Amino acid sequence: MKKVFIILSITSLLLFLFGCSTPAYVQKDDSINLSNYKKYMWVNTSSGENDKSERATAFADIGIHNAVNAELNNKWGWKEVSDNPDILLSYDVLVERNTETTREPVYSQSMTRYYYNPYTRRWATIYYPAQFQGYDVYETPVRVGTVTITMVDAKTDKNIWQGWTTERLNGSRITDTEIKKSVKNIFNKSM
Repeated sequence: MKKVFIILSITSLLLFLFGCSTPAYVQKDDSINLSNYKKYMWVNTSSGENDKSERATAFADIGIHNAVNAELNNKWGWKEVSDNPDILLSYDVLVERNTETTREPVYSQSMTRYYYNPYTRRWATIYYPAQFQGYDVYETPVRVGTVTITMVDAKTDKNIWQGWTTERLNGSRITDTEIKKSVKNIFNKSM
């Protein structure tokens, strides 16, 4: 009986943890078998050849590279190379302002009323409980971060895989822990 309780507890905990993760989406070409690929290289995505400006998400470069490299090395067995890759990798980070609508129920004030009963010659009380009066609706400004990872076949220059996830950020910019969590969610979805 104790073993059954432990197994059920662990199962419910795992279901709770997986249910709390942000949804990730993966789009891939079904005609391509990803197990045929073994080497990848990162591609710098800029708007043009003469574009030397700093990107707003340059701070996320190292975090995303490390998180994706760890996932690809550990789970898929792929290696990063500097020349002659099978896959070209790129990413995009979008941090945007959004609003979140919150609805909170509103209840009336409960109260007690005293009255005198002339038949019993005593004071009595009547309790009026709180009653539902509607919802208080308000909007809160939040920041939302979207991480997108794209794989392109190096020989055919064709998109073969793309994964993305969006989650609410705790601060004004995306942190390394949020990047790791997002990348892990994307690659767990594709397995």
